[in-house]
Order: sequence, then structure tokens, then C-alpha cells
Amino acid sequence: MSKVTPATRALTAAGVAFTVHAYDYDPDAESIGLQAAAALGEDPARVLKTLMALVDGKPVCVIVPSDQEVSMKKLAAAAGGRSAQMMKPPEAERVTGYKVGGISPFGQRKQVGTVLEQSALAHDLVYLNGGQRGLQVRMKPTDVRDVVKAVVADVLA
Repeated sequence: MSKVTPATRALTAAGVAFTVHAYDYDPDAESIGLQAAAALGEDPARVLKTLMALVDGKPVCVIVPSDQEVSMKKLAAAAGGRSAQMMKPPEAERVTGYKVGGISPFGQRKQVGTVLEQSALAHDLVYLNGGQRGLQVRMKPTDVRDVVKAVVADVLA
């Protein structure tokens, strides 16, 4: 497994501090985020999942704790739209350049609007996907917000 991905290159270029953590990815896990948290021995609230959605038909990246669900109504409002729905996996892969299970908010093919769940800022450090299955990056949530220029909002169901 390479520890250099478009995501880690983007973080290096942004000049933020991060560490890389590999884990045994289980493609059959019911929840990829929860499986990552368990494999890393971390609280699921600190292991964030990166989801791709459509708000009024436009791609939006949403980052939430791995043990939580997104409210489509709150996401639409946070992104300045009227309606939201989850993006289908093949479209998410095409838009981001990453495989589902390895989607990172960093280094996507084209940077899209990003919404970060506000509760993530309560932690000193959080984990996010590092751009491939089985690879996480650990960093300050404020750096996550700043690198992707995220809107911070309550988007939990």
C-alpha cells in the first residue's frame, strides 16, 4: 500500500501537519467508517467519514463522524440549497477520482463545496480517509476545515 496519494500530496502542499495510519480494510464491513475506527482502536466520533451528496443537483462533500448519519434537510440548508440526496457510488468515484471506501475530502479531481459537521471541531485530532482503502490521515479538525474551505454546520440526523 502506498502512503502517498493525491490526498496526502494535497495536505503536504497545504503545509498542514498530519500523520498517516494504515489499517486492515474490510470490504464486507457493514460500515466502513466504524470498521476503520475499530481497526484503529479509536472512538468512532473521532474517525470521520467522507460522503458525497448532491445538493440541488450539484456535488457536495460532507464530513461527519463515522457513527452518525446525515440529515439531508440540514445538509441542503448548510450548502445553500433546497434539497439533498446521497450521490450514487459510481458517480462519487467519477467526481472524486477515488474508490468508495477510499474517498478523501483532500485531493479530489475537482474541489467541490464541503460541509464539516460542527461536532468534529470538539476533538484535538480526527481521522479521515487518506485517499485509498485502508489508509487514514490524522490531523487537527481546524486544518480539515481550512484546507477544504468547509462550511461548518450541524448536519446530523
